[in-house]
Amino acid sequence: MLIAVNTRFLIKDKLEGIGWYTFETMQRLTRQHPEHTFLFLFDRDYDESFVFSENVIPLKVWPPARHPYLWQFWFDYSLPKIFRRYKPDLFISPDGFLSLKSHVPTLLVIHDLGFEHYPEHTPGIVSKYYRKFTPLFAHRAKRILTVSQFSKKDIVQHYRVDPDKVDVSPNGANPLYKPLHEKEKMAVRQQYAHGTPYFIYVGSVHPRKNINSLLLAYDALRKDDRIQHKLVIAGRMAWKTEETKRIYEQMQSKEDVVFTGHVQLEELTRIVGAADALVYPSLFEGFGIPVVEARYAGIPIISSDRSSLKEVGGEHAIYFDPEQIDGITNAMRYFLENKAAYMQKAADVADVRAHFHWDKTAECMEMAIQKMDKRFQHSNRKVEVA
Repeated sequence: MLIAVNTRFLIKDKLEGIGWYTFETMQRLTRQHPEHTFLFLFDRDYDESFVFSENVIPLKVWPPARHPYLWQFWFDYSLPKIFRRYKPDLFISPDGFLSLKSHVPTLLVIHDLGFEHYPEHTPGIVSKYYRKFTPLFAHRAKRILTVSQFSKKDIVQHYRVDPDKVDVSPNGANPLYKPLHEKEKMAVRQQYAHGTPYFIYVGSVHPRKNINSLLLAYDALRKDDRIQHKLVIAGRMAWKTEETKRIYEQMQSKEDVVFTGHVQLEELTRIVGAADALVYPSLFEGFGIPVVEARYAGIPIISSDRSSLKEVGGEHAIYFDPEQIDGITNAMRYFLENKAAYMQKAADVADVRAHFHWDKTAECMEMAIQKMDKRFQHSNRKVEVA
């Protein structure tokens, strides 16, 4: 079989949510199935490290699709030309978009419908595009993969899609996330927090992530002079961050907030592993990979109780209403008052590593593909992954 794959989020040193999903699933799929050929479709110059095996054909397809007008051109005009030339048997699209001008059977990955619930949190033209086209994509796709039971229910209810058409394939986390020895924790804390324990948030900064409320809640927490924990925010500034910057500048404890910007994987695993707890105040998540990464690292979870987060946070997390600033403050305070117990509960990482694993994600994708085409057989082949 020839399988075309939308790989436009595979960008060297800039992998984020969908990029990591594509990276982890595709390196497994291509190496486990040398009997099939995979056509990787990039929208810009690609790095050779993303050509995972000899059965991968990389192809740069013009134009760079980073704007709604260019998205539509890339999927509806550029890709059909490629499909007519190469004649793939099916198309895998991990970013929720597909071609409405092609009849190639498509496995579509829809991670979440946050833009339906919070359209104001996405730039206007992007929000309009998502809300107009995603229902069309969902009905055109032959099968849909999503990342949580919550997202499956959301897709089925919003778009009236047959639930038998939607498979759930939970995300994994990178095995580099792991508990750190105390000596290494102290070194990281010295580097980022002047040797002080800290809470951490991981992810991009934009309205849906609710960082404004986190900053206000942290400022309220620090009014207690006995509390010295700092707050580290590890992630890039994305969009609509003006209010976040204003709130930060008005904080009494702003000197104790550390913005790292985008951090490469190896360094991020150290920053997460040295934290006392992850605080994740997101208003909406299809999955919440940073929560699983923190659990891999053996640190406690203080999380929003919305959308899918209870699926991934587990029974030992502390949950709060993300729209109640006092609730976030109280959750952090409760953790500090019961820190030893929560650290002990989080230290056992075996269950979370077994339950949320990229091998399982890739296996679910294999099963979805097989439902589309019986020529694609599940592989028991074990391969090394990067």
